[in-house]
Amino acid sequence: MQHTIDPQRYGPLGEPMAGAVQSCVHCGFCLAACPTYQELGQEMDSPRGRILLMKEVLEGGLSTEAALPYVDQCLGCLACEPACPSGVAYRDLISPFRSLAEPHRKRPFLDRARRTLVSQMLPFPSRFRLGAQLGRLGKMAAPLVPGSFRPMLDLLPERIPSKVSWPEINPARGTKRARVALLLGCAQRVLDPDINTATIDILTRHGVEVVVPPSQGCCGALSWHVGDLAAAQKFAVQNLKAFADSRIDAVITNAAGCGSGLHEYHLILKGTRWEEQAEAFRRRVLDVTVFLHRLGDLESIPEPSSPITVAYHDACHLANAQGVVSEPRSLLRRIPGLKLVEVAEGHLCCGSAGTYNIDQPEIANSLGRQKAEALAATGAELIATGNIGCLTQIKTHLDRLGVALPIRHTVQILRDAYCSHESSRGDAEAQRWVG
Repeated sequence: MQHTIDPQRYGPLGEPMAGAVQSCVHCGFCLAACPTYQELGQEMDSPRGRILLMKEVLEGGLSTEAALPYVDQCLGCLACEPACPSGVAYRDLISPFRSLAEPHRKRPFLDRARRTLVSQMLPFPSRFRLGAQLGRLGKMAAPLVPGSFRPMLDLLPERIPSKVSWPEINPARGTKRARVALLLGCAQRVLDPDINTATIDILTRHGVEVVVPPSQGCCGALSWHVGDLAAAQKFAVQNLKAFADSRIDAVITNAAGCGSGLHEYHLILKGTRWEEQAEAFRRRVLDVTVFLHRLGDLESIPEPSSPITVAYHDACHLANAQGVVSEPRSLLRRIPGLKLVEVAEGHLCCGSAGTYNIDQPEIANSLGRQKAEALAATGAELIATGNIGCLTQIKTHLDRLGVALPIRHTVQILRDAYCSHESSRGDAEAQRWVG
């Protein structure tokens, strides 16, 4: 696309933004892939529409305020990227643009308060745990809570799991085949810490030593996706230092959003003294399913007492942002008796998208309901996915539909399949892999 953007005007992120705009040929292949275009039916709520709006702002022909309502409604799911024949790096435009626009916004007081609360709570597990516990009490007074805060309460589970901590060094079982470092995630540590426990169990079971760096922090993806560049950079630098051990073969993630965030550190830190290190770091980042798939030579899994049908939900920031589609399915198909089924319109986002289901609850609720209905229609007995945000969003909407369909992380299902024959784990543990 022809443009007159002056990249130098926008600092280090100007060039990536201009490059993304220039790559777009306005063909429209992205429209069918875009959840908000399917939902709202407006050209400006499609990727090519938003690219045109952002181009006009960057050229100086349109005010930021005029474009932001449409930019804000973008999920950042990146479904447009694999659908684009021109290879537009939409991620190089949407988050940098938001970081450029954020300092110039004028938000209502309650919106500012909600954003401040989220930014000061979600990336910090101890604060989030306390906030979630207080929030459960707040549900009883929901009618008195301002409307913009209610989506936060609605997403809280009925029960917050007990706090779990993990050793800094988790030795490999048997012959040591690799040494990795694990990013624990923020919300995941509070909402479903067993995902990390299952990840460590599966890796150590296969001869992988797992290091849990104690100085690690939030991946920064939540800050980056809502335009808070300074906070994203702070988190990124913290993690570059925490995961600097050169003896590590890979940095393992088990949350799609976190993995995607780590892969964008070179962009977040562009123009800083950390840029080169960020580029090297992101090349070491692998989703746990990719690492296990590449590791190969995995233990055989015992035959189950009965078969099970599992529907796999593609987390957007795993499938679209990281290109991880076949590896989780391949691992799940290794489980004897497990029948894997696909979901209708599986490429469409569930509506979680970081804090999107808090910031844009109406669209997120519609997408969440549609996703829950599509999953229920598969006839599956269990749902597998690779992102804590998707787990929370989908479970919320399944509960609203009154559908008792359990959803678990891929590594939890794998771990429980291995453990199903180990009597030392007890009958309750042996049955967990079937939900």
